[in-house]
Amino acid sequence: MSTPVLVVDGDAALPRPADRPVVDVAVGILIASDGAFLLTSRPAGKVYAGYWEFPGGKLEAGENVEQALRRELQEELGVTIGAAHIWKVSMVDYPHSLVRLHFCKVRDWSGDLQMREGQQFGWHTLPVSCHPVLAGTVPVLEWLAAEQAG
Repeated sequence: MSTPVLVVDGDAALPRPADRPVVDVAVGILIASDGAFLLTSRPAGKVYAGYWEFPGGKLEAGENVEQALRRELQEELGVTIGAAHIWKVSMVDYPHSLVRLHFCKVRDWSGDLQMREGQQFGWHTLPVSCHPVLAGTVPVLEWLAAEQAG
């Protein structure tokens, strides 16, 4: 069974090559003891700057998802995470890149949050009040809402 692909900013007049490489991305859903989760804004100079998302980044050669997430959250936020296991996987076709997002819930970390890339951050509950939210983040908010609904 294949993973459905969320197509962002689709324009039928501008077809995307079918053979684009998939970029694997590790994404951390940091969940505090009160149930709030961390969202960060994309920093200036990056695609979709100012959009809100869960933090993370691309896997480097030889890394697995947990290793990449551990490295990215240390580099971007200054925190060291405990165990991270893949919760959900989603494919998103952005105009600039075809990405496979590996979402991991993280409830154990140490260190104080430091926005090392000049991004903003906020602890949120549903429904979120920050805007705009990156398209790849929207399904996660829906999954979290479904879990809460029980």
